[in-house]
Amino acid sequence: MAKDMTLLWGSGSPPCWRIMIVLEEKNLQGYNQKLLSFEKGEHKSKEVMEINPRGQLPAFKCGDVPLNESCAACFHLECKYKSQGTKLIPDCEDEKAQILQRVFEVNALTEKSSIVLYYNWIVPEGERHDSAVKRNKEALTAELKLWEGYLQKASSGFIVGKDFSLADVIVYPTVAYLFQNGLSEQRYPKLAEYYKGLMNRPSIKASWPPTWKNAPKQETLKDI
Repeated sequence: MAKDMTLLWGSGSPPCWRIMIVLEEKNLQGYNQKLLSFEKGEHKSKEVMEINPRGQLPAFKCGDVPLNESCAACFHLECKYKSQGTKLIPDCEDEKAQILQRVFEVNALTEKSSIVLYYNWIVPEGERHDSAVKRNKEALTAELKLWEGYLQKASSGFIVGKDFSLADVIVYPTVAYLFQNGLSEQRYPKLAEYYKGLMNRPSIKASWPPTWKNAPKQETLKDI
């Protein structure tokens, strides 16, 4: 089953990591994969463009179907292999609704963290303003406090419910990425507890970004 799947991915990319976690959870090891370098511009190569014309990673193909949006790929894999491996979407409609809420809501965390992390890369030098940097950091702080609150109410160590779910598949890589970039464990203890609590889950450990292993953490978010 996995042999008809191809994943071109980049280390440290939360969207790539999501797909890899689902493939592990669904016991779909053995898929065709290739690690590419963002630094070398390999995400703009011909082999990527043939699967993902946006020239972005992941570039994922399941059979003849390209699925380059990580959430779409994860949903597809869970639906197609529902009875295999870990059940990532429960039958309970209320719990399913909460999972969908968190899956889509994490886009806000991604957007607000990205503008802080990559402000100097996104905004031309002549258009940068200290006031904008301040607003962006305040917006990210407020967003992080929301997620800290969600985990404060959760008692299971997971984002939703008592079991590992698609919400964790989607949210965890983003949370891990923030801590890799220096987010304070002291200021956000519940997020830190969540991050550390799932670090050794087999699917996460097996797919841990290789460039993070034994690498010092960045400090970009240390003051957030």
